[in-house]
Amino acid sequence: QVQLVESGGGSVQAGGSLRLSCAASGYTFSSNCLGWFRQAPGKEREGVAFIYTGGGSTYYADSAKGRFTISQDNAKNTVYLQMNSLKLEDTAMYYCAAALVPPWAPRRGTYCYRQQYNYWGQGTQVTVSS
Repeated sequence: QVQLVESGGGSVQAGGSLRLSCAASGYTFSSNCLGWFRQAPGKEREGVAFIYTGGGSTYYADSAKGRFTISQDNAKNTVYLQMNSLKLEDTAMYYCAAALVPPWAPRRGTYCYRQQYNYWGQGTQVTVSS
């Protein structure tokens, strides 16, 4: 079955960096969509960054543009989220999620942004302090 395991969360001071990892298994890693989401207490879940693993096309929410980078390592079936210049408002539980898409799907990150994500990891906490 599909499994997603996040790691790399932690506590960091504002302005610092963290790299989250999402190890995927149980499905064909390439040619599908993976996304990073986050949810802070009392707030709705927000999609942060998305990648089409068939070619690496990406899409970022406005809150992530210029600071976060999503990337993939096909040899390790892993997607990363490099987060730089972290702000207090980045504090949240971060989840990776997978959407299995048909082989004729557009190979674009914007397509991944619009998908229904049915497979989720357990989450990793990111806490940014002043």
